[in-house]
Order: sequence, then C-alpha cells, then structure tokens
Amino acid sequence: MKITISQLHIFEALVKTKSYTRAAKSLGKTQPGVSAQMKQLEEYVSNPLFERHGNEIVLTSIGNILYEQIKATLIQYQNIETAIEKIKDIEVGCIAISAATTCNHFISHMLADFVHQYDQISFSLEITNRAQLLKQLQNYVPDFVVMGEPPAGLKLESEEIMPNPLVMIASPHHRFAKLAQTKQLQLQDIRHAVFVMREKGSGTRATIERHFKQQGHCCKSSFEMGSNEATKHAVIAGLGIGIVPLHTIKIELESNNLVILNVKSLPIMRNWHIVTRKGKHLSPAAKAFRTHILQNADKYRETYQSLIPKFF
Repeated sequence: MKITISQLHIFEALVKTKSYTRAAKSLGKTQPGVSAQMKQLEEYVSNPLFERHGNEIVLTSIGNILYEQIKATLIQYQNIETAIEKIKDIEVGCIAISAATTCNHFISHMLADFVHQYDQISFSLEITNRAQLLKQLQNYVPDFVVMGEPPAGLKLESEEIMPNPLVMIASPHHRFAKLAQTKQLQLQDIRHAVFVMREKGSGTRATIERHFKQQGHCCKSSFEMGSNEATKHAVIAGLGIGIVPLHTIKIELESNNLVILNVKSLPIMRNWHIVTRKGKHLSPAAKAFRTHILQNADKYRETYQSLIPKFF
C-alpha cells in the first residue's frame, strides 16, 4: 500500500474537526468512507493514530509525530498545485530563446515588453550565428529561434515575423554618398568600391552574395567583420561601404553618422522568422511569447521603417 494525498487530507480534517462525521462533511465525503481510509492508513503505520476522548477524537503520540510531517507535506502539495495553476495561466515559466546576431537589436525590446506583462517569467537568450541556430533546432535545444528564412527539409515550423530589408550604407562624407544624392547608382557603378562585409558563413553575407550573383555582378569584400556592429562602425570610420539590416542602423541614421545609398535593386528584401523544431513541446509561457511577437511585430517594424529614404 502507498499513502495517498486523499488520506493525508482526511487525516488533517480529523485533527481539525475532532470528529469523523464533521471531517466527512467538510471534505464532501461519507463518514464510512472517511473511516475506511483512516483504517487503511493506521494498518499501514501499524499503530492507532487517533483515540477517543469523550465525544471527540484526538491524536495518539504516534499520530502527533506523523502530523508535523503531514502538515509540511500538504503545504508543499498546495505549493505545487499553485505553481501548476500559474503555469496554466502563463504566470510563470522559463523560455529558452536563441536568436541570430542581427536581430539582437529588437529581440531584447520584445522580451522587455513581454516581461512587463508577466514579470514572473524568466528567459534564457542566446545570440549566435546561423549555423549554431540550425544545430540547436535539430537538437530540440531552444523553445524557438528568431532568424532569417530557415532552409527547407529540416523538419522545422516557421512563421514570418516582419520584413528585414538589407540596405547599402556609407559615411555621409563618402564619395558615393554625395553621388547618390543626384542619381540612382547602378551595381556596376560600385563594383570596384571598397566593401566592408560580414564574415563567410553568415546569413547576411550569403544573402548579399546571392543577390549580386542574380543581378549578374560579383561582390568582393575588402574587409570582413564578425558582426553588423563592427561593419557599421567600419563604414562610419570611412573604411568603405557596406550592406546591413536596416533595423541595426536606426541610431546611426538619426544621428547622421550613416546614410543609405540609392542603389538600383536595393534594398534586398527578406524576412525575420520565428522557428521551432517540429515535435517540440512548448510551454504555455513560450506559446504566449510567440503570440506576443507575431501580434506586435508591426510596432517594432514601424520604429525603423520610417527611416527608409523616399527614393525607395
């Protein structure tokens, strides 16, 4: 025999009411049922737990020893039930998120807005490259990933969040910045320019090279950078021109440290996606955050969409 939580509740009710009849009534059970359950518990303990004093029952010495443990157990059980209810109501939980390096600029804002609504939910956020994101998805590591379009055939489920345009940037003092004020540049006009590019293997780099190839041109990098942050700062310093996601240069555009060049066939249009591994079980908290992202994406897009020059 194993002790049941029902027997513990009956035991507690008997202690409080000092009567089988009153205990049964408080629990919504029959008196014979309560008596039978307590008899089983006493047989398991091999000792009587209650004795009669007049019209009431009181704990025996063995019953007193057990009661302290039973009270603690019932408190812990109530805590577990409360935690389960909170999880069901999306009040608590831990969400594992991995995101591409280039979306670090907006994913933190999305997290902050969500946490303001559900302050007991915690997060683990890992910012890494595309290769690692795909590896994590294959191994069911994160609840979901925020990245560019995932490759087909990997048993992934993906939904578009918002546009992720790639624009060509230059320092305001660069010769192309002045030239682009008077005419639209062609790709052949910049084929000999000094390019500051992301490292080989990055999703941004692959997209740029694919686009140039589709337009019949080759994009050769003069300098390679490990992040968009490094790329834009190199461009600000006058090292060359570059192509970066629009949302990563909001502050630099507003402060006039960078300009977007008017180049034919640009910006390169692509989208951010929220991706999960097929078969991955998401907690209510994780599902709620995914819904939050999908419902509020336009608000985040508007914070940088207005910065696109009129010539687009």
